[in-house]
Amino acid sequence: MSLDLIVRNAALPDGRAGLDIACEGGRITAIEAGITAEAARVIDAGGRLVSPPFIDCHFHMDATLSLGLPRLNKSGTLLEGIGLWGELKPLLTHEAVAERALRYCDLAVAQGLLAIRTHVDVCDDRLLAVEALLDVRERIAPYIDLQLVAFPQDGYYRSPNAAKNLDRALDLGVDVVGGIPHFERTMADGAASVAALCEIAEKRGLMVDMHCDESDDPLSRHIETLAAETTRLGLQGRVAGSHLTSMHSMDNYYVSKLLPLIAEADIQVIANPLINIVLQGRHDTYPKRRGQTRIPEMRPHGINASFGQDCCMDPWYSLGSADMLEVAHMGLHVGQMTSREAMRFCFDAVTVNPAKAMGLDGYGLDVGCNADMVLLQAADPIEAIRLKARRLAVVRRGKVIAETPPQIATLSLDGRPPTVDPAAYAPPV
Repeated sequence: MSLDLIVRNAALPDGRAGLDIACEGGRITAIEAGITAEAARVIDAGGRLVSPPFIDCHFHMDATLSLGLPRLNKSGTLLEGIGLWGELKPLLTHEAVAERALRYCDLAVAQGLLAIRTHVDVCDDRLLAVEALLDVRERIAPYIDLQLVAFPQDGYYRSPNAAKNLDRALDLGVDVVGGIPHFERTMADGAASVAALCEIAEKRGLMVDMHCDESDDPLSRHIETLAAETTRLGLQGRVAGSHLTSMHSMDNYYVSKLLPLIAEADIQVIANPLINIVLQGRHDTYPKRRGQTRIPEMRPHGINASFGQDCCMDPWYSLGSADMLEVAHMGLHVGQMTSREAMRFCFDAVTVNPAKAMGLDGYGLDVGCNADMVLLQAADPIEAIRLKARRLAVVRRGKVIAETPPQIATLSLDGRPPTVDPAAYAPPV
């Protein structure tokens, strides 16, 4: 019997090692030691880590790679970024949005990032970005699972045509209902928008993903409303609260009430470490707040928490590289999650946790799952985060779609070994 692909001598994120992974017909057909079958392609993992693909469950692909258009964000603030995006929107073309998105997707594939949820602004009456990303979704389907969120960037009630445009976007095939309640004119309007948008999702049978309380204001508490509406409408497990940065400024007593409500509603939480640490606390002198929501405190409540990248070279963030290990690395530091177990959680926060948040079918490293995986130049998830490990091979449905040779430095130092492999320095057990 000849298979499509066998990856030999792999270490898995759960700690198992020395295993072969057999792939046929786009699926994983076996994971065991010493598979004797032949295959059209064999990869020797050499004891290195094989992971399911990386996932970014919070991104803005309509704005990606637009840095400097039409100008730079001089203050570095969230509000200037929103204003700058408003200046750029009338200048967008279908072709330019699609081309930038496709270039980003090329980079994502090279980084082993094979599933992305992107928010797309629906406040432009042309719905130009929506149509462009619907085209992109179709073109990249063989390589990347792309979910689109109908996002009323300027406010569901605050922007005159946002409600109508959001319905139009969903009719065109956008996957998820979005919102931004803290950007409405009043707290009451924000709460009303949460209720209205959740009702739309319930009627259409869709998921919800809201930018929620992306603020330093401890009185921005729309996550409480989102949890209540989720429970009222029976949307448990289908709703995500993204950012939730106001929670880092709330008093502990209120948070002790809030976390059980989030858990009861099975809200999926998405923090965005790179952006939260940069945009939040801008009005502070010292001490400065970190901005990232309370991920460590959520974990004992069983809340499914993920990390997203949010932005890459756009009006809000001038850096970014489609590297979800960079995101996990920042989330680990900002959240001070440095126990061995917590660091492994940070790896889960860019793999299995966002897969659950997005409802991805066939994801994982088990028999019967899609044959999608990444071979990393690292021995385990902690080392992968520490090194932001090189992606040696990226596999989609049993076919290698990207490869990179290992990173080895050649030295000319008297009395020292001639080569250095950055993954060869394991910590003491």
